[in-house]
Amino acid sequence: KRCDPTIMAWSTVKGKCSDVLLATRTSISVIEKSCASLYKAGHRYDGVYTIKPDDGEPFQVRCDMRTDAGGWTVFQRRQNASVDFFRGWQEYKNGFGNLNGNFWLGLEKIHRPTQSDKNFLRVDLTYFTNELAYAEYGTFSVASESEFFKLEVGSFSGNARDSLSYHNNIKFTTKDKDNDGNGNRNCAARQKGGWWYKFCYSSNLNGQYLKAGEQSESGINWHKSKNDVISMKKTEMKTRPVTF
Repeated sequence: KRCDPTIMAWSTVKGKCSDVLLATRTSISVIEKSCASLYKAGHRYDGVYTIKPDDGEPFQVRCDMRTDAGGWTVFQRRQNASVDFFRGWQEYKNGFGNLNGNFWLGLEKIHRPTQSDKNFLRVDLTYFTNELAYAEYGTFSVASESEFFKLEVGSFSGNARDSLSYHNNIKFTTKDKDNDGNGNRNCAARQKGGWWYKFCYSSNLNGQYLKAGEQSESGINWHKSKNDVISMKKTEMKTRPVTF
């Protein structure tokens, strides 16, 4: 049995539709290279679109067409505890969740657009106090699986603390694939997520979704200070070509 094509499920498992990244009937079937290209073509609504960044297969993404002039391809979104982010390598590679809710786009799909264009990264953060913060990085890329999806980020700006440069040039780690360089433990197992961990982290946006007021090293953290473990209410990570 195949998944209903009107909701464009990306995977089937044992004959049942899985949550390995679902789009919904709000998806828009216009194929461009990126959300930035879609914006330039006149599309101004946030939602799920199809893009084709290179010679590979097209795939669905969520586009943010409003923040800071729009044109953003969103690859990570947390807004409640409905999707478990404590997953293995293959799921982080391929993606999971729902593009209209909580999701991780997939390392392979994050990698592809960053190889065809020079990209910019924006991280939007919302605290449980409804305080808003953002961090921007002048360049952003994720290497191929042969390099364990190594992260590269450039110069920082924004009103949040720079909590991602610490992870620059670091390989991705999950609970079943330890690349963090820490011989004593697997940081993904400790922090309950998948990330570019390094002894172990300064940010942990794929950690456990906690309740307001809860603090834990395994939560969705973006350090305001060295030992800060305040968990986030909402996060989004998104990219856009620097030429936009």
